[in-house]
Amino acid sequence: MTRGKRHDAGFTLVELMIVMAIIGVLAMVAVPSYIKAIQHAREAVLKEDLHTLREAIDSYTMDKQKAPQSLDDLLQDGYLKTIPEDPMTKSNTTWVTDSSDTMHSLDQTDPGVDDVHSGSDETGSDGQPYNTW
Repeated sequence: MTRGKRHDAGFTLVELMIVMAIIGVLAMVAVPSYIKAIQHAREAVLKEDLHTLREAIDSYTMDKQKAPQSLDDLLQDGYLKTIPEDPMTKSNTTWVTDSSDTMHSLDQTDPGVDDVHSGSDETGSDGQPYNTW
């Protein structure tokens, strides 16, 4: 019988604790960056959707010589294929429309929807509420 050094397979508790601490530190650094990146992406989508909706409202108003009475008018007349989902509320029915009695052109006959905003009460990364963008 030979007497030799015994080689145990596996890790010691100290080695596992060090690995877990390293993973914890990496997670603490990565998670806030990930959350901030997601917020910036949602804000970029919101800005693009608002731009698209406002362009459609303006085009409708200029073509029809009257403002749309709702966002559904834009769908029915082919100015939009679908009403985009508000990325902040995750719904396409929470858009807040502004209507005014102001006419945007001399040929316009009826007032109606002239602006649109997010239905979210949250505050954006610029410090302004999303419903004021």
